[in-house]
Parts: sequence; structure tokens; C-alpha cells
Amino acid sequence: MKLFHSHSSPFVRKVMVAAHELGLAERLELLPSAVHPVKRDRSVLAQHPLAQVPTLILDSGESLADSRVICEYLDSLGGNRLFPAPGAARWRALNAQSTADGVLDAALLIRYELTARPEAERSAAWIEGQTAKIESALAWFEEQAEALGDAVDIGTVALACALGYLDLRFSDIAWRDDAPKLAAWFARFEERPSMLATRPPAG
Repeated sequence: MKLFHSHSSPFVRKVMVAAHELGLAERLELLPSAVHPVKRDRSVLAQHPLAQVPTLILDSGESLADSRVICEYLDSLGGNRLFPAPGAARWRALNAQSTADGVLDAALLIRYELTARPEAERSAAWIEGQTAKIESALAWFEEQAEALGDAVDIGTVALACALGYLDLRFSDIAWRDDAPKLAAWFARFEERPSMLATRPPAG
């Protein structure tokens, strides 16, 4: 399989963490990409109409986009260990994944606002609104941090990748100050081999 890849993409990291946890990382050939919110990467576009990372090219030649779809596909190959069986645990994991992905969506929208728009066109209100979304989501996770325990599922993987991205790109958001329980959980989770193997370079 081939994966369009970017070292700094948190959604790519989520796929790669999942692949490492499932023992599938060595089956992925990483393809460089230059996706951008305005300028589309035509090599990715040739494989999928959204032209985004991550995009996975299957051995059959078919392509899958979106980290949620790709992670579930990889889980089906790796023994269904990250997506719990139907029931309450599955809904909790999926809801955690969706909320963590929402943190990433908001963070990326802020970053695009700051890097892809000319300074004169940037909206402070837009940035404040997305920042508020991140803060409320992290407060929600803080309330549930103790219940996360040692679980390794798609919800905790997504959450760890979201927190890692905040550390990488938004160090000014001192999220640990208001979420000490979540910070303690992340300190443990980020030492997993899958997280260490996928840690993006600083800068």
C-alpha cells in the first residue's frame, strides 16, 4: 500500500500511529506530497478528488481518503484492535475520535488563516472562534482524562495526535495549565513506541 504523507500533518500521524499499533507500518510506502489549502497537489488529485493527505492507495489501486476511513480500513487488516466491537465502548471511542479531530480541524483552520491568507485579510474573530472550540474540547477531555486509563483505541490515538499537534504548532496555547489530568495522561501515552516513531520534526 502507498500513503501520501506529510511529516507535519496530524491526520497523517494518526494513520501512522494506528499502523504502528497494528503492526502494519512496514507495509506502507510513504509518498511525498505538497498539499495546500489553496494550491492543490496534482499527484494526490490524480488518485482522489479531494487531493488531501492522508490518502491511501490500496494494493488494488483503489484510493481511500480521510484519516477516519483509512484507520478503520487498517484496523480491519490488523485484527480489529483499535475500533471496539459494537456497543458502548465503540461509541465512546468514535466520539472521542470525532472530538479530537474537531480540535485538529480548528487548529488547522487557525494555521491556514495565519499562513495562507495575506495579513490584511486575516480575521481575529475567526481565530478567536476556533481557539474557543479547542479550549472547550480540551476542557471536555480533562473531565474524562482519568477514565482514559491505559486504553489504546482510535479515540485515544486521535486525542494524542491532536495534543501533539498543539505542542508542535500552538505552544502559546498552554493547554496543560488548565488540563493537568489530561497532561498526565498524554505524558504517558506519548511515550508509546508508535508515538515516538511518528513524532514530527520541530519547527
